[in-house]
Amino acid sequence: MSKKLIIGLSFLAVLILLYILNINKQNSYKSTSNKIFDFNKNQVDKILIQSQSEAIELLKNDSTWAISGNDSLTIKEELLNRFFDQIFTLESENIMTKNKEKWPVYNVDDSLGTHLALVDLNENTIGYFVFGRSVKDYARCYARIDDKEEVHLLNQNLMYFLQTNPTYWGEVKKEDLPQENL
Repeated sequence: MSKKLIIGLSFLAVLILLYILNINKQNSYKSTSNKIFDFNKNQVDKILIQSQSEAIELLKNDSTWAISGNDSLTIKEELLNRFFDQIFTLESENIMTKNKEKWPVYNVDDSLGTHLALVDLNENTIGYFVFGRSVKDYARCYARIDDKEEVHLLNQNLMYFLQTNPTYWGEVKKEDLPQENL
């Protein structure tokens, strides 16, 4: 073979090698979304939501849900179903920080964050989360999961579901009215 052909082929081999290395490096920058809930709706028998000094507890009795300590309101089933649909599609897009001192920046410290605990039938906490509002991106929110120090950026905003007002979750019971004969 001629010397020019050997130089050309070796140059081509180096370019191919650099291209492969570049592709591998680019793949390491891709966002890895991971679901944050590893259980299902049927395992949840109690929902606890706390924001600052207010809290609400939603309890499942057999197959119906009720607001703890409130006899005059019935749960809005459609709202509860949307809540479950939303939380089970939440994914962590990025870890924003692993530094506990930066929790207030992401509104996920114990005083600023909104706490969500999901409890099973045996009173075991199957999921504990502290959610914080994103100031820059209203379509997403931040979350701490269990006792871990990482703050995750989530793929959607769950904050509007995490209300502690009983009238958000329930509505006044509608009494059966007697039908009038015409």
